[in-house]
Amino acid sequence: MSRSPATTGAQQHCQALEDALRRLRVHGLDQLAHWGHRLATVLPAGGRLLAAGNGGSAAQAQHLTAELVGRYREERPAYSAIALHAETSSVTAIGNDYGFEQVFARQVAAHGRDGDVLIVLSTSGRSGNLLSAAMTARSAGLEVWALTGAGPNPLAEAADQALCIDAASTATVQEAHLVAVHLLCESFDGALASFGTTAVRAGPRRAVAAVRRAR
Repeated sequence: MSRSPATTGAQQHCQALEDALRRLRVHGLDQLAHWGHRLATVLPAGGRLLAAGNGGSAAQAQHLTAELVGRYREERPAYSAIALHAETSSVTAIGNDYGFEQVFARQVAAHGRDGDVLIVLSTSGRSGNLLSAAMTARSAGLEVWALTGAGPNPLAEAADQALCIDAASTATVQEAHLVAVHLLCESFDGALASFGTTAVRAGPRRAVAAVRRAR
């Protein structure tokens, strides 16, 4: 029986995702483990993760913050993580008064502190509002991570560290980003367990700056 065009398209979609995940497994797991370990030093010390994206990437960013404020698998304390695009009154007010490119940057300036982390998600790596947020964050002493589509791209270059998903389709990049978000959460929880900090929320926020200086 010959395949229908829909079945052929689905096969190609699945193959593209398999290929992207294979490349992620080879090239991205160490990066995600490092990010999880880093978050496990920042968040229990009172630091914060800020996350931002547009469209589907906004959903992925909010998925990540929900896992940190809630939980991924095991019971643990809540940690401070904010999805900037979800602040609808701020987004619309800033967009109206300052322009769309400032909707995240101004929130970073308001909420970000030295030693915090900003993660920006973009399939293209070229979103002007995310680039503005990254530059504002680095000026304020935040560490900036970019989770993007194929590199090189401007957002990956503007970040301190980047994980680029090599795939031709926006949908495939977004699907691989979801896997990366879950792997980051697994790495974070694993690092917490190794530090013995799953049951106790650590101390003062000013400790974050000391952690940053010690990197």
